[in-house]
Amino acid sequence: MSADGTALRAGWFRFYFADERWEWSPEVDQIHGYEPGSVTVTTDLVMAHKYADDKPKMAALLDQVRQTRAPISSRHRIIDTQGRTRDVVVVGEQLHDDLGEVVGTHGYYLDVTPTLQDAISDAIAEIATNRGVIEQTKGMLMLIYRLDANKAFDILKWRSQETNVKLRPFAEQLAADFLELAYDEILPARAAYDHLLLTAHQRVTAA
Repeated sequence: MSADGTALRAGWFRFYFADERWEWSPEVDQIHGYEPGSVTVTTDLVMAHKYADDKPKMAALLDQVRQTRAPISSRHRIIDTQGRTRDVVVVGEQLHDDLGEVVGTHGYYLDVTPTLQDAISDAIAEIATNRGVIEQTKGMLMLIYRLDANKAFDILKWRSQETNVKLRPFAEQLAADFLELAYDEILPARAAYDHLLLTAHQRVTAA
């Protein structure tokens, strides 16, 4: 649950390069303010929801993705159908066909909009004995994705629940993965962190 008592809203998406085809889950419909299944997703519709100041950046990102076939990775704002501004994080990876060719990008939309009742959630108290490594990993997510502490914790819980891996070992693995990234003075590209966030559960050693 989020700090305001609601579940973190997260859903999957796919974008196919050849025909500009989009698919996304009912949760992403809801993040944009639509009833699930009520709209056909197109690039024009996706761009129409971008916050005005973020549209040039997102248009440039889509052009880059088309040309380089890189995964979509972004933190930006959207306007839902009720006119509300929402903060979203998009984490993605390359989408391959059966022959291994890159045909698109896929991943998750995460609604990380701050709430009016941000506070320490009950779930944090339940893991007090595990707080050290979780706090460390939260701090990493806060820096990488520019989140507050509650939203960073929401993302940890979401991936833990989505992958059916307990929170503490998942956090330990993700922190270890982040620390193993090689770099000098400049941090690695966001896509590197996205990949680790989406695959950390595969490297957790069963207890």
